[in-house]
Amino acid sequence: MSAISQETTFLGYRRENGRVGVRNHVIILPLDDLSNAACEAVAHNIKGTMAIPHPYGRLQFGADLDLHFRTLIGTGCNPNVAAVVVIGIEEEWTRKVVDGIAATGKPVQGFGIERYGDHETIRKASIAAREFVQWASEKQREPCPLKELWVSTKCGESDTTSGCGANPTVGNAFDKLYALGSTLLFGETTELTGGEQIVAARCRTPEIAKQFMAMFDRYQEVVERHKTNDLSDSQPTKGNIAGGLTTIEEKALGNIQKIGKKCMIDGVLDKAEAPTGPGLWFMDSSSAAAEMVTLCAAAGYAVHFFPTGQGNIIGNPILPVIKLCANPRTVRTMSEHIDVDVTGLLQREVNLDEAGDKLLACMLRTANGRLTAAEALGHREFVLTRLYESA
Repeated sequence: MSAISQETTFLGYRRENGRVGVRNHVIILPLDDLSNAACEAVAHNIKGTMAIPHPYGRLQFGADLDLHFRTLIGTGCNPNVAAVVVIGIEEEWTRKVVDGIAATGKPVQGFGIERYGDHETIRKASIAAREFVQWASEKQREPCPLKELWVSTKCGESDTTSGCGANPTVGNAFDKLYALGSTLLFGETTELTGGEQIVAARCRTPEIAKQFMAMFDRYQEVVERHKTNDLSDSQPTKGNIAGGLTTIEEKALGNIQKIGKKCMIDGVLDKAEAPTGPGLWFMDSSSAAAEMVTLCAAAGYAVHFFPTGQGNIIGNPILPVIKLCANPRTVRTMSEHIDVDVTGLLQREVNLDEAGDKLLACMLRTANGRLTAAEALGHREFVLTRLYESA
């Protein structure tokens, strides 16, 4: 019997727009790199808030600028966030992010540094942040249907145990969540190379398959444009090779195990786009761990499954990252980073259904408030995806 059913609930925070989160963060969000110091000063002043610094936001243009705004707005809109203070060097662009977040109905205020300076900006932003964090502290968790928990996945530092153990465990959990009407996400466009036709065949309609292949081909065109003959310096990574993965095709076949056996792909998203309905969605995304998890958070996902073989230590400021591993050596030497030990799967001590249920049980505990290993260790990797150089 599965660990979850239609009657399964979790304790979440229901937001003003109806979405449900599993954390209650008040974030101080910089529009640009110049505003990081002010944001960190506010977070230092007001306990219970969290600054999310990043290195971009100046002289970006076109699709790259659109992605920048989409990622920042999506981060603020994520249901794990209760309220947001936005600080930017320029008021107009700051206001654009504020307005995008305000569309959810959650509390948000923005402050521009130009004509005021750091001291005055930090003073005013600290007042707003203090009001927000006290307001958020009174929010209460409530029982919510499991299908309202959005779950994303990405793997990292993969090895042979990933494709044979940890990734199929995610696939088993995804199959069970999919049957309940959950909203799921996978991506890692580069790491589907050699297996793209398998993914296309899992698309629910020919139109969705065409959209997926257009995303995949767009990546191939980038490789060709930059005259890169292959990905041997990046894909597989040196860690992947040390773990026994000799080709990108091997890596892709293991990666695809994360979408299970029963899920159909119901839609295709560009980077940081939010899905428009339940089902399994593919998002075009980097295979770099921190970049993709950041994009998942910006797309609105509340919990993340991260299978690892050699031992990836990724976390995120607002999206709890649940790490699972089937490699006994990694579980032994990096135990503080692993939330779910599925080494018994390859040692034939448990079957795949039992491993999937173990992951789902950890997911429910995380959704109900238990900190993941990455959260407890303070991993808050927030890495924006860039498309090209600044102007």
